[in-house]
Amino acid sequence: SASRPRRRPRRADADRRHRDDATPGATLTPTPTRGITAPMNFGLIIIGDEILSGKRADKHLPKVIELLAARGLELCWVRYVGDDPDRISADLKHAFDSGDVVFSCGGIGATPDDHTRQCAARALGVSLALHPQARDLILERMRDTAAEQGVPFEPERGDNLHRLNMGVFPQNAQIIPNPYNKIAGFSVGSVYFVPGFPVMAWPMIEWVLDTQCAHLHRPTVQREKSVIVFGAMEAALTPLMEAIERDHAGVKVFSLPSVDHPQYGRHIDLGVKGAPDVVDPAYAQLREGLDALGAKVGPELVRP
Repeated sequence: SASRPRRRPRRADADRRHRDDATPGATLTPTPTRGITAPMNFGLIIIGDEILSGKRADKHLPKVIELLAARGLELCWVRYVGDDPDRISADLKHAFDSGDVVFSCGGIGATPDDHTRQCAARALGVSLALHPQARDLILERMRDTAAEQGVPFEPERGDNLHRLNMGVFPQNAQIIPNPYNKIAGFSVGSVYFVPGFPVMAWPMIEWVLDTQCAHLHRPTVQREKSVIVFGAMEAALTPLMEAIERDHAGVKVFSLPSVDHPQYGRHIDLGVKGAPDVVDPAYAQLREGLDALGAKVGPELVRP
């Protein structure tokens, strides 16, 4: 079962629960998110039966990791959830309660299998309302589409009225501009809701990171140094790993065992990551500790 997002978790949670500021012509002035102060965890919720059934492969996780890394940030947890309103509501409540910056991808449309807007309101205990700025952008999109097709613009037509549901958000939500088709996403606090379509979601997430979360960017690029260790058990290496994290603030130690690697066979990729100025001394302690244990080591790996 899914666990709650935790504050500053040691590892990413891979739960099985599932730049352009604005579109040309649109004036978007969302209020900056309040209460976000560094350091801050980042979480990701990916919604949709199509992901859990295997009909579509998730592309959001690697892209969000990439977008965060480009700004010196990292993803702390991720959840996948199907189109189940109760589960979505529970996961969103956890996200709101966590205080983390969370991106929720998918389910904000207006078809019967889109539940995210309603579940967000339920998780917050507030009602839904048509957001005036989102409404204006939807009408603008409908007007543009009619002009492109050479047909009259009929905002009172039934299908066009239904499209306005895509602008119905929880009370006090702020909008997230969508440069692809003007149909806005929304945010409440530090939880940001974008469509499931990557072509829309990714520039919207970038906009959030560069406007609402710009003060969280870290100027220092994270660095990793590791070494391939043969024939060792993780339990025997744990005291060394704990000592390194204790002695070097800002460093994380990682241990990635493999039993069938095509090049190295059974081994552990053991290393440290953090800012470059703290990685080198931590890695030196790691190598000294491995030598003291008599560990057999292979090649050294440095990323980036």
